Amino acid sequence: MKIRNRFTLISSLTFSVVFVIASFITYFSFYSYSEKIVYNELQKTCLLTGIFYLEKDELPENQHLLIGQQFRENSLEIITRVYDNKNQIVYGDKTIDNNINVERLDYIRKNRKLSFKSKHHFYFGSYYHDNQGDFVVFVKKNDVEFKTMTDRLQIIMIMVLIIGLITIYIVSRVLSNLAYSPIKNIIDQVNEIQASSLDRQIVSPNTKDDIQELVETYNNLFTRLSDTFIIQKNFINYVSHEFKTPLTAISGNLEVFAQKDRSSTEYKEMSEKVLENVYQIEDTMNTLMMLSGLRNNTELNEIFRVDELVWDINDQLPAIYDLKNTPIQIVLEVVNDKLLSIKGNSNEIKIALYNIIENAVKYSNGNPIKISLLEQNNQLKIVIEDRGTGISEDDLIFIKQTFYRGKNVKDIKGSGVGLSLANIIFKQNNIDFSIASKKDKGTTVTLLFPRL
Repeated sequence: MKIRNRFTLISSLTFSVVFVIASFITYFSFYSYSEKIVYNELQKTCLLTGIFYLEKDELPENQHLLIGQQFRENSLEIITRVYDNKNQIVYGDKTIDNNINVERLDYIRKNRKLSFKSKHHFYFGSYYHDNQGDFVVFVKKNDVEFKTMTDRLQIIMIMVLIIGLITIYIVSRVLSNLAYSPIKNIIDQVNEIQASSLDRQIVSPNTKDDIQELVETYNNLFTRLSDTFIIQKNFINYVSHEFKTPLTAISGNLEVFAQKDRSSTEYKEMSEKVLENVYQIEDTMNTLMMLSGLRNNTELNEIFRVDELVWDINDQLPAIYDLKNTPIQIVLEVVNDKLLSIKGNSNEIKIALYNIIENAVKYSNGNPIKISLLEQNNQLKIVIEDRGTGISEDDLIFIKQTFYRGKNVKDIKGSGVGLSLANIIFKQNNIDFSIASKKDKGTTVTLLFPRL
């Protein structure tokens, strides 16, 4: 069952149950109160009946006439009877009433009064002592008027229930459609999203409620899925590229080598070439294992100096890159030498620093690179600056993701692994890592190391 239909049904049922309970309470309260009013009126009439019939010899004529007038006004449509101590009707209607029997007359003489209801009449009887003897006065009234009122109340309540149900159904339907409209809109938008368009955001209804939270949750989910697909796609491209080259070289060399007999020198050269490609594949596998978190850090308690790592990297880069036109300037402005010593995995941190500095060299466009070792709040801070290609705002959001490469890298060789690998290593070693960059103006990487 759809939510809106369920909402309409629950609203209607809730209204029905509440109204029926309220109606029962109202009806029985009205019924009891109306009965009480009828018996009170009958009790007054019963007293007037006794006074009118039995006090005539004791009251002045003018008072008796006044009592008689009140008696006639109150006894309209009421049957009165006065019984003596022999249970004989001495005044009032002489017709025998089977509902007034000896047991009830004796009960009144003992308990002074009695009220009850038969199928069509209300009865009230009271004991009356007079100088002429002891009497029982009974009055009886038809319940037609009472039933007319209660039946009318029942009809009104039934009509109100029917009209209320129809109204609540229509109102609930309209409200459920209004409440469901944003959800229907979201469903339509989700149905339009394909695997190739997971980065498409659901338009928010700005309801500032649970629906808004649902939309934001969906958008975050789709963003993560989109990022995952991009990573998978880049991963496949990376693996196919990184593995294809050495495997092709191995198979090609072996095919050529197998065409004729070779000397021991040639065997040695071939083995070195094959091993070089095998080592390249092994390095790629190690990188992938580190990225996937399959390797655990077991040397986090090692203490080493970060400035020594920076100088080692500075010495290694000239063997790979031509730094004659891209000088690296290292500025050491740390007064407290203890800040240069940190605890962590030196090999992994060196890999991460190498990747950051290598990126600065690769994308500097031949401009100088500055590496500053500074103090900040009694912590070591390293700032690596270049004035090269830079990163666009759109790419900067995703630049730390695995296998992601900016759109302006042109033909510069890379796999999109370096920054993501560095990001993982820095996180594992509690090093704060941030990147600020502008396209065609350069990039600044800031590292803040924890205190020893």
